[in-house]
Amino acid sequence: MPVQPVHPVQPVESSGHDAFAQWLRDHATTLTTLDPGAPLDDLEPLRDLIGDARVVGVGENSHFIHEFGLTRRRLLRFLVERCGFTLLTFEYGFSEAFALDAWARGAGPDDDLARITTADLPMGAPELLRALRLHNRTAARPVGFTGADIPAAGGSLLPALRPVADHLREADPGALPLVRTAIGIAERFAGGSGAAAAPAWAQLPAAEQDALTAALARLLIRFRATEPLQVARTGRYAYEVALRRMEAATHADHTLRAMAALFAGEGLTIDTAARETYLAGSVLWHLEHAGPEARVVLMAHNAHLQREAVTLEGHETTLPMGHYLHHALGDDYFALGVTSIGGRTAEMPLDASARFGFTVDDTELEPPEQGSIEGAFARALPAGAIGLAGLRAAPRGEGSPDRTRLQSAYLHAPIADAYDGMLCVPSSRVADGIEI
Repeated sequence: MPVQPVHPVQPVESSGHDAFAQWLRDHATTLTTLDPGAPLDDLEPLRDLIGDARVVGVGENSHFIHEFGLTRRRLLRFLVERCGFTLLTFEYGFSEAFALDAWARGAGPDDDLARITTADLPMGAPELLRALRLHNRTAARPVGFTGADIPAAGGSLLPALRPVADHLREADPGALPLVRTAIGIAERFAGGSGAAAAPAWAQLPAAEQDALTAALARLLIRFRATEPLQVARTGRYAYEVALRRMEAATHADHTLRAMAALFAGEGLTIDTAARETYLAGSVLWHLEHAGPEARVVLMAHNAHLQREAVTLEGHETTLPMGHYLHHALGDDYFALGVTSIGGRTAEMPLDASARFGFTVDDTELEPPEQGSIEGAFARALPAGAIGLAGLRAAPRGEGSPDRTRLQSAYLHAPIADAYDGMLCVPSSRVADGIEI
């Protein structure tokens, strides 16, 4: 989850008929519905926008939004059924996702999903997984589900370290004391998200914090040094999965340090990019292991998908996943932001007493700011329209949007450089059943 910026809200001035809005009016497509089960023909222009991209990111400007959930399900269906995409990669733990992939491919009873996801943030994965399971029952080529993130959105190292310990019992028993040390310390601050775990981690004695980091560093170096032995004992794929889990734990540890420093008003610039590099690396890992014909639908927050640095109050704070994917894949990565002109959104104020370290505050959206992509859509399209526009050919420079919604605030970036496309719904609301 991205850190929330704070910017004053300035309503769009109604006098403008600016050049960008005119360009958007001439180039945007109006979609007919958000209904995931409706005919898909209105989405055909998206096929031309993405071209042959191997990774298509589908975003949202806030988690926990009803319309964005519908949009994701409909876009997933289009990309799978019409464009042949073979894998859904979600803003979800790399390690934890293996159990969900098995369920999506038909393992276990239908009602087992609730048990598997009981500890998860309610970010819309179950609805997508049910759609995949139904699709896979008759599909000639099943669509897989994978995770890209550090464990528990940075909330716990345990979902990665415990499977690593299981692997090491066969692959490298001599390393078990190190992983047990790491697990013992990690158990003391485990939470449902990084917002919950970072304050708990900060309460540990510095000696324990450093002991955890040292144990993880030694484990990771040993993992790489003993690769030939481990591969001989467990096979190549098992080793590579365990190594990626080990990397998840080390990146999560670094991210906790960065978040704790951020909450304390300290820390190094770009330090939270450790999570973003792991997200991007996981996407590339899945792409490589899925084979040369694989195409990935990547679902994450807009702030993870965008290509430009995340800038808050004039300062670069992190380099997002999309930045690294763009540099690795070029035009084979397509970032589609998803946003709304008005309605309501889900603010996420920190709350140390809450299960996930924050609560969800149902918040009314102010009119779009001048200079926002939402304001441009509001001027370019009829009221109530759902707009889709490719941005690779959009005009740059003066008059081009330089911000987009992030919950009820704004993320500042040159939008035509940060995203390859934008889908804008007229109104949004907080999804039903969000219990945080």
